[in-house]
Amino acid sequence: MHVFEVRHAELIESITKQAAGQGITYAATVALIGAVDSFTVSTNPAGDATAHTYSSYPLPAEMTATGEIVDGKPHIHAVMAVQGDRTIGGHLHQAHLHTSFARAYVIASEHLPVAFVVSMPSRSERSTMSRSPRSRIVVIASAALRPKRSIPTTTIASPGRA
Repeated sequence: MHVFEVRHAELIESITKQAAGQGITYAATVALIGAVDSFTVSTNPAGDATAHTYSSYPLPAEMTATGEIVDGKPHIHAVMAVQGDRTIGGHLHQAHLHTSFARAYVIASEHLPVAFVVSMPSRSERSTMSRSPRSRIVVIASAALRPKRSIPTTTIASPGRA
C-alpha cells in the first residue's frame, strides 16, 4: 500500500504526480481523508445520467473519499462535511489544501479491477458453514468495461480449501 500525503497543494494534481512518481497507472484508492479549504464536485442532474453539474465551494470541509486511479488519473468520489452539520458529495474535481492536509491510501494494480462479484456458497455449503473451516468466498475481479481485453480473475479461498 502506498500513502500519498498532500499539503499546500491541489489534491488531484498532487495525487496524479505522486502516483506517476511511484509508477502507478492503475490502483484502488481505498481511503482518502483530510481537510480542504475549497473544493469542486460534480453530480448528475436528474433525468440525464450522462451529464454533469459542477459546483464549487469556497469553504473549508472535512473529507472522506474512495476511488481509483485509471490510466494514471485519479477518479475520486467524496463526501465533504461543511459548517452547519451538512454534507456535500460527488465526483471530486478539485480540492485546495492550504491550512490542513490529506492522505490517500492507495493499492496499486497491474490492471484495473472494474467489478467485484461475490459468489454465494451452495445451499448444502451454507448449512455447514458455521461448522466447517472449508467455507468459501470467491471474488472475481473483472475488467469488463475494457473491451477487447482478457478478463483477469482472482479467486480467494479460505484456509483448508484448495
